[in-house]
Amino acid sequence: MIMPGGESTVIGNLLVRFELMDTLVRRISGGMPVFGTCAGLILLAARIEGLQQPGIGLLDVEVRRNAYGRQVDSFREYIETSASGAERLEAVFIRAPKIVSLGSNVEILASCRGDPVLVRQDRMVGATFHPELIPDAAIHRWFLGL
Repeated sequence: MIMPGGESTVIGNLLVRFELMDTLVRRISGGMPVFGTCAGLILLAARIEGLQQPGIGLLDVEVRRNAYGRQVDSFREYIETSASGAERLEAVFIRAPKIVSLGSNVEILASCRGDPVLVRQDRMVGATFHPELIPDAAIHRWFLGL
C-alpha cells in the first residue's frame, strides 16, 4: 500500500470516520508493506511533534509537520540512497515533514541536508519527499520488491 501526500489531519480523520484505521493498523502490523510519502509518513509516525491527531502510529519516528516552510519554500534536491536500484534520485519536498528522531529499529535509507528523508522499519517505508513527482520510478520498483 502507498499512503500518499496530502493533508495528514484530514486523511487521519477520514480513516477514523469511515472506520478504516483499525483495519489498516492490523494489516500493517501483520506485515503488509506500506510506503508513506509526506502526509503518509506523518500518518505512519509513532509521534508528531507538538500535535495530537489520528494516525497509524507504527513507524518508530517522530516527525515535525511542515518543517521546511510554506508552499513557496518547496524545493528539489538530489539525494543518495541505499535503496536498491535507486542509488541517486531527485527528491521533491513540498511543505515537507522532517524526521526529528527515530527508534533504533529504523534504518535511514537516505538523508538530505543532514536529516533522514527516507527510512525503513521492517516492511514500512517512509519518505519526507514526493517520489511520485519524478519520472524515474526506481524507488517504487524497490518498494514493490518488499
